[in-house]
Parts: sequence; structure tokens; C-alpha cells
Amino acid sequence: MTDQAPAAVPPIPEPAPQPAPVLDGQALDILFREARTHYAWQDRPVPEAKLEEMYNLLRMGPTSANCSPARFVFIRTSEGKARLKQVLSPGNVEKTMKAPVVCIVAHDQAFYDKLGFLFPGAELRGWYADNPALADTTALRNGTLQGAYLIMAARAVGLDAAPMSGFDNYQLDNLFFAGTRWKSNFLVALGHGEPAALPPRGPRLSFDEACRFE
Repeated sequence: MTDQAPAAVPPIPEPAPQPAPVLDGQALDILFREARTHYAWQDRPVPEAKLEEMYNLLRMGPTSANCSPARFVFIRTSEGKARLKQVLSPGNVEKTMKAPVVCIVAHDQAFYDKLGFLFPGAELRGWYADNPALADTTALRNGTLQGAYLIMAARAVGLDAAPMSGFDNYQLDNLFFAGTRWKSNFLVALGHGEPAALPPRGPRLSFDEACRFE
């Protein structure tokens, strides 16, 4: 009886790479192509659950070392709007007061106190606590980024958003954030916009005007 080599086992083929999923045209319209900044609002409430749904989306966006410095104050009451009105530029008063919700996009200058929870396994607090300039830059940059996520998340859950400056940050911080390390960045009015009141869309720069290769 002769020994025979075992039959070769054919290699298992590598799975073919799958294309990354992409949004369909309707989703792209909602988020970008047809989305507009509204300053006239329908008389429709924005439930608290809708704002929570929006936040639970935006919080998933990336930030440096997951630092998540943004803080959000949703102004819905007449008392809150009365305080906010005091710090608005005259041209922003009417459109802001008529919005169902106005969000103060702020950032926590002491965001690093939560890094033990947000970025476990590494001791990063000292990077920022011992370097106030780095902490301030990181908080502002990443808080602004999270404010942009808020705008996109609002559109994704069926709300319209109107980001704006045009207010006194120092006075606002005294009215809303006294005794804290929170600092205001910009405002975003939220609600259901009135399409009939929209002006024509402003132009945008072309790819060749705004981009280059190196």
C-alpha cells in the first residue's frame, strides 16, 4: 500500500470589496442641495423629543480625542427669549423671537474634566488643564464643529435651521452662563421654516474657485 499526499485544500477566496454605502438623492437634497436657511417660521411647535433625537445624532460626529466640548441651550420659553432679546443685534430680533426654538451653541472651557469618561485608557486631562491656550483653541474649534453637526442633524430629523451671529457674546454669557466655564459661540434658530418667504438661493463658489490639488 503506497502513501499518498493528502489532496490540496483549495484556498478560500477573499470576499470581493463592497462599495461603501451612499445616501440617495432625496437624502442629499434634505441635507444639502435643497436645504435653506430660514428666517420666517410656521406656527408649529418643536417637541422636546425632537430636540433630543437631533442631539443624539449630532453627538456621534467626531471631535479631537472625543472631547465633545459643545454645550447646547434650547430657548423655548417667553422668559428665555426675553433675556436673549436683550443681547441681539436689532436686525436679528424679529426673526429670532419668532423661531419656535433658539439654540445657544456654546462650549465648555473645562471640557477636559470629562475626558476620563470620553477617552478612557489615556490620561489626557493634563494636556489641556495645564495649557489654557490649547484648551481654549480646542474647545472653540471642536465646539464649532459640533454646532455644524447640529445644523445637519436638525435637517436629518425634519427641522429647519438658521445659524447666526449678530449678538453680544459677553452679555449673553453673563445672562445665561454666569458662574460656569461655558462660553457662547453662535445661535441656531430651529423650527419649520416658511418656504414661501425664502429669497432666491445665493450663489456658491465652484470647485475650481474653492479647491486645489497639491
